[in-house]
Amino acid sequence: MKVKIQRIDKELPLPVYETGGSVGFDLVAREDIEIKPGMIELVPSNCVVEVPAGYMLIVASRSSTPRKKGLTPPHGFGIIDHDYCGPEDEIKIQVYNFSPESVDVKKGEKIAQGVFVKIDKFEWEEVDNIKESSRGGFGSTDIL
Repeated sequence: MKVKIQRIDKELPLPVYETGGSVGFDLVAREDIEIKPGMIELVPSNCVVEVPAGYMLIVASRSSTPRKKGLTPPHGFGIIDHDYCGPEDEIKIQVYNFSPESVDVKKGEKIAQGVFVKIDKFEWEEVDNIKESSRGGFGSTDIL
C-alpha cells in the first residue's frame, strides 16, 4: 500500500523501515531543539502523512531513546488520525525530559518511530449490567 507523505525539509530523508523485519519506521527531528529537565516539548518530524482510511498512525518512542537521551512520550504514545493531514498538520513528537540535564535533539536525529495500525469503529450497545459477577477489579490478577 502506498501512503502519501509530504516532507517539509527536502534535505532530510523520508522515514524508512531499517530492516526487513521492522514494523516501525524512524522519524527524525526537523530542527535542533533543547529540552530542559522536567519539560515537555514538541519536536517537528518533518512529515505530513495522509494516514489511509481504516488505519491510525501510532508515534512511539524508539526503544533506545529513553536510555540514550532521557526522553519519553509523556502520554505513552501519540495517535495520528486519518484526517490529520492538512498543510499545517506536521506530525510533532511530544517528548518529556525526565533526566536532570537539558537534552539537545539535533536536526536529522532519529527521535521516534511510527507504526500503522488497522482499526475498526464500533457502535455502543448500552446495557444495565454486562455480567453478573466481577473478575475482582483493578489489579485482580496480581499475585499477592
